[in-house]
Amino acid sequence: MKMRGFLPLLALAVAGAAVAQDDKPWPSAPVALVSGFPGGAATDIYARKLGAELSKEFGVSFISDNRPGAGGNIASALVAQAKPDGYTFLIGTAGTHAISPALYSKLSFNVVNDFSRIALLGTLPNILLVNPTKHPEIKTCEDLLAAAKKEPGKLNYASTGNGASGHLAATQFATASQTSYQHIPYKGQGPAMTALLSGEVDFFFNQTSPSLGAIESGKVRALAVTSSQRVSALPDVPTVAEACKLPGFESTTWYGLFGPAGLPPAIQDKMSKAVLKTINTDSFRQWLVSQAILPIKDGSPAAFKRTQEADIRMWAKIVKDSGAKID
Repeated sequence: MKMRGFLPLLALAVAGAAVAQDDKPWPSAPVALVSGFPGGAATDIYARKLGAELSKEFGVSFISDNRPGAGGNIASALVAQAKPDGYTFLIGTAGTHAISPALYSKLSFNVVNDFSRIALLGTLPNILLVNPTKHPEIKTCEDLLAAAKKEPGKLNYASTGNGASGHLAATQFATASQTSYQHIPYKGQGPAMTALLSGEVDFFFNQTSPSLGAIESGKVRALAVTSSQRVSALPDVPTVAEACKLPGFESTTWYGLFGPAGLPPAIQDKMSKAVLKTINTDSFRQWLVSQAILPIKDGSPAAFKRTQEADIRMWAKIVKDSGAKID
């Protein structure tokens, strides 16, 4: 039996309304936007921004609720099991809903069948970073490739963990450029960036948004972004396809809003329209750009489903090539 989607964070707010919800128009009580990563993480920041806008749209609170652990799988499992009444949604990612099926040997949920797709929320590139103090001679991506080809396998790189988007981007990069590197996984973005800044590693494919401060301060040098187009927040940084002479190279992930499977079509449609209206306003798109998130051209549930299913197939091959696996 599926459980009701209310979470401890919301208990006080809904104590007087929970019993009567089912016979009231949706939404008539606070709505949880669950994410699988800690407070202050990019998904939490997005959930709070989106929640604030939806609260104004619907006149009820949309509250960010962080359930970190197991690469986002704890939060995903919670939402998969929640009652499909429109009061529990998930800020999911390509990591949780496209990469995880290939990366984890066992999942307690099906990333396609156990969820309703509400809207794609944005695309996230990674950015190729080097330490200019350790490698003053590497000023461009072509310089990095030349060094890698001169001494195959000598250079190493950081990632935020086995199977993380930066690890997989580096795997794609190595395959496309016919070069080889040593992979050193760390437990999260902070330790991986520290390793780059200290000179412990040679380069790092990191998410663009948390890299902006280090780039602006000159602590790291940005060689290229992994999207098919340049990022407005860093207009002078070329794409990998441009800078590395690797036509067609792209390695991006996305955020998407999910509900539990079986969500009533009327609620799914109402929520989807409200979210798409919100994220396509000029002010919200400007906020996305400031966060180095690329706005989505078509974020509809149908387009979201096509994107997710295509990415599951694509990432399965990349994960296999990387050798990453988590039991």
